[in-house]
Amino acid sequence: MTWSVAVAGATGYAGGEVLRLLVTHPELTIGALTAASSAGSRLGDHHPHLLPLADRIIQPTEAETLAEHDVVVLALPHGASGAITAALEELGTVSGHTPVLIDCGADHRLTSRQAWKAFYGSDYAGAWTYGMPELLHAGETHAQAQRAELASTRRIAVPGCNVTAITLALQPGVAAGLIDPSRLTAVLAVGYSGAGKALKPHLTAAEALGAAQPYAVGGTHRHIPEIIQNLEVAGAGAGATRLSFTPVLVPMSRGILATVTAPMTSALREAAAPEAMLRTTWESAYGAVGSGERLIHLLPQGTWPTTGAVLGTGAATVQVAIDRGADAVVTMCAIDNLGKGTASAALQSLNLALGLEETTAITTQGVAP
Repeated sequence: MTWSVAVAGATGYAGGEVLRLLVTHPELTIGALTAASSAGSRLGDHHPHLLPLADRIIQPTEAETLAEHDVVVLALPHGASGAITAALEELGTVSGHTPVLIDCGADHRLTSRQAWKAFYGSDYAGAWTYGMPELLHAGETHAQAQRAELASTRRIAVPGCNVTAITLALQPGVAAGLIDPSRLTAVLAVGYSGAGKALKPHLTAAEALGAAQPYAVGGTHRHIPEIIQNLEVAGAGAGATRLSFTPVLVPMSRGILATVTAPMTSALREAAAPEAMLRTTWESAYGAVGSGERLIHLLPQGTWPTTGAVLGTGAATVQVAIDRGADAVVTMCAIDNLGKGTASAALQSLNLALGLEETTAITTQGVAP
């Protein structure tokens, strides 16, 4: 059986990465490609690297066009998906058919209406099944519950890219009670594609090359409530998480390197062999390289993640260590923000929802140099 997939927002970075993966998927066929201001143009004008699709014409993003497909991927700006999904739901009540919907934006990630209002300010569209198969639930040492939810859903909210990096870095220690979630500090080096395609002066080469630019400083980044939400699912407890999160744009097109520092709990500090306990906890969650999670690799001790190693992939690399002088745990995670941070997460979750092998059409082979 094959499924038809429409992609709304096909001319953006996220939409283009989704299409790059879909082209190689043996069970999915690519249907309508839609966008707003670029409707009527060729896809090749926006994504010349997608040669098999270069001559496809971009259609307007209309619910009637999208509803004809088995799957709809929404790669739209934050706040734009809610109206489209509502229209698709309405059409479905009439026709009896509503596609599997995957939102790469933020509209359906948050379970808290209050958090949405505080950080986004627009109408709350409701929460969908969260598209991170590896998300640990309290009491788990290896992610199973989230996979079960994804296998039975038709509505998927793809996580934020920064959220993915921080969650994967921290969650084993939170779930095991080895780190204190009340004083977390995360600093992320982020590639410029994470800022989208919109033309803004600070995103031009003249401003970006040779410079590192912090943004959303002082607890203002919209991914903060989503990160807290994930850590609560992992076992942090409601209201227990306090996070200082600072993203920094650095001169690379793709990639995120997250460095997260967390105080040790007494359970770790007083253990007979804290380093071994820490390592065993992360190995239980992810496995070592070549085992356990297919897309998350806990690196050998002494080896630290780099963005170059995961460029163009759906993989994440993770490492953890104790900083005894600071009485803290330092954990790092590297992902491609368009790969594991967006498109690969969308496809991985879709594979589960369709009953397919989870990693179909997702590569772990990077590009070097």
